[in-house]
Amino acid sequence: MRDRAHASAARDRAHASASRDGALASAAPDRAPAAAAPDRAHASAAPDAGCAAGCPEALVPHLPSVAVDGRVEWPDTDAAGHYHHSTVVRWVEAAEAVLLRRLGLSHLFGSTPRVHFEADYRARLWFGEIVRTELRVTKVGASSLHYAFTVHGEEGVEAATGRMVVAHSASRATGTTPWPAEVREVLTKAGPQAPELIPKIPGGTQCA
Repeated sequence: MRDRAHASAARDRAHASASRDGALASAAPDRAPAAAAPDRAHASAAPDAGCAAGCPEALVPHLPSVAVDGRVEWPDTDAAGHYHHSTVVRWVEAAEAVLLRRLGLSHLFGSTPRVHFEADYRARLWFGEIVRTELRVTKVGASSLHYAFTVHGEEGVEAATGRMVVAHSASRATGTTPWPAEVREVLTKAGPQAPELIPKIPGGTQCA
């Protein structure tokens, strides 16, 4: 009798232990997703953290730009009476000069040769017309600087668009030279600069 009672008690204990193990095993999957949740949250947040740390998309709003007004002068026109295509180059370089002065980088003149220029001409501009050139930095390479520009006429019409690339080549250098760290800092973080505009006389008449 004692042996049978002992065997019965052993079976009861084994059954109770198996029940607890089964309950723990069945509960484990329910707990696993909760543990994985922080990993998923961290993964989804990672791109934002990386972008804030300096990815190209985050830096774009901080790239320098400027707007400069000018006028179509008589020497700027050709036999047809509207501006000559080469005038756009002068307007863009004039805007670049304003931008670099605003940034305190006018010392770069003489060490930034042009390596690429392209333009699309979309509308005519006539003698005496006010024009606005918008110049913006689009990329700062190891030793290059990429600009995009838009030239508008008096009525806001888009007259020309294009891009220009310059390279940094220090005095007497035989090739390109990386941007100094302090110059790169300004070129990547200065943001939009104050425009240089032709003032208006009260009543809407523009003066030179």
